[in-house]
Amino acid sequence: MSRIDVFVAPKPNPALIRIMTIVNRVVMLHGVPGFRDLLPFNRLAGLRGVANVRHIDFPVDDRQRLKACCGAGKATFIAPNHPEFFTDWMIDKEIVSRASPLAASWATHGVVNGLGRIMQKFWLANNLIAQIPGNSAAAKEHSVAWALKGHGVLLHPEGGVGWHANVVGPLLPGAVEMGFEALKRGRATDQDFKAWIAPVVWKLAFTKNVGPALAQECAYVEKSLKIECRAADTLPERVHHIYATLLSRDEVACGMAPDKQASYAARQELLLLELSRRLGERISIDPGANEIAELLRQSRRWLRDNTGNAEGQKQVRALADMIQRLQRVGPWASANPRITQEEIAEHLKRIRNDYCKGTLRDTINRFVPQPAGQRRAHIRVPEPLGLHAYRGSIEDALAKLHRRMQDTITAIVADVEAGGGFIFYPNPFYHRDA
Repeated sequence: MSRIDVFVAPKPNPALIRIMTIVNRVVMLHGVPGFRDLLPFNRLAGLRGVANVRHIDFPVDDRQRLKACCGAGKATFIAPNHPEFFTDWMIDKEIVSRASPLAASWATHGVVNGLGRIMQKFWLANNLIAQIPGNSAAAKEHSVAWALKGHGVLLHPEGGVGWHANVVGPLLPGAVEMGFEALKRGRATDQDFKAWIAPVVWKLAFTKNVGPALAQECAYVEKSLKIECRAADTLPERVHHIYATLLSRDEVACGMAPDKQASYAARQELLLLELSRRLGERISIDPGANEIAELLRQSRRWLRDNTGNAEGQKQVRALADMIQRLQRVGPWASANPRITQEEIAEHLKRIRNDYCKGTLRDTINRFVPQPAGQRRAHIRVPEPLGLHAYRGSIEDALAKLHRRMQDTITAIVADVEAGGGFIFYPNPFYHRDA
């Protein structure tokens, strides 16, 4: 088995964690005062702030709400939303530094184990838990044991990054399952032991108009994907044209004639139905009786059980990958008649992650995507869920957490909009039936 797929327990180094908290705050988030606003220094990510999060709006009440869940006699699983890659860990680290400095954080095995032995030791010393796809038992066991010591454990219940900060995706059950297991073990020796799921949400907003920088990034994407730049189009129309062109290419590859008079959402739905039908045939499942999420789950099982079928593996994986890629533009994209520059930025980052590959620049962008300008992070802590006082099912707990997270994100967006913090454009994805 490759080292990348082997779980190694973290060995947290408190001194290193304290140092990296300062490095994260200055180099990764805020930038270096005196250099971050001066040319040419502000062109260097490490001086400007790699994630360019200049301001953090994290009210005292929210900080105290999170801190109150952490500590001795408690097992706390911190569950933030997951709107953006790289910036996620930087903001998450800032959050836990204020509530539970020795909290462990889940991260993809490609980061923890996949960058060589020296970097693996570094990440393990920073208390990162490697998530091994299809084999998470060891990571879960370590997480429960660490939480029982009174330290938090942070993991993203949405799973992968979706690049849709205004919408919380479906939640995975891992945090709740581990919370119940920690509660059972804690109550075995202390009847007053408590277990918490502490949701956290954050929303990034640009501090000024970054239209020119977004247009420059859009031009790079058009050139990289060999898509015509239509000079008369607005920036959102150019982004929509990129997606419509990519959709047409997928339709043609599947033998379907693109209907360019139909909305993007309608065309996407028809293509997903056809791809689901083909994937169902490959793995002998009737897709009409299954949601796409279940079909994809069954396809992953098929891949594990049919490793000797090389051609079948190739075809099933290609179909599943295309379905997942198409689904990343969800109904939220066409739900509102207006679109913000933050949402345009998210579209561009999603396109670059999913389609722009093959160059060093694209590889770096996938791991360390660069924002179009300075941003403010609005961080809030919805009401935590105390599993020690909860009698519902895991599914009901996830629904409750999702509702609290989505309501809080919606409130943040409304507050920022009321304060004039967004720049709006007409949304070319919008259609009334969305």
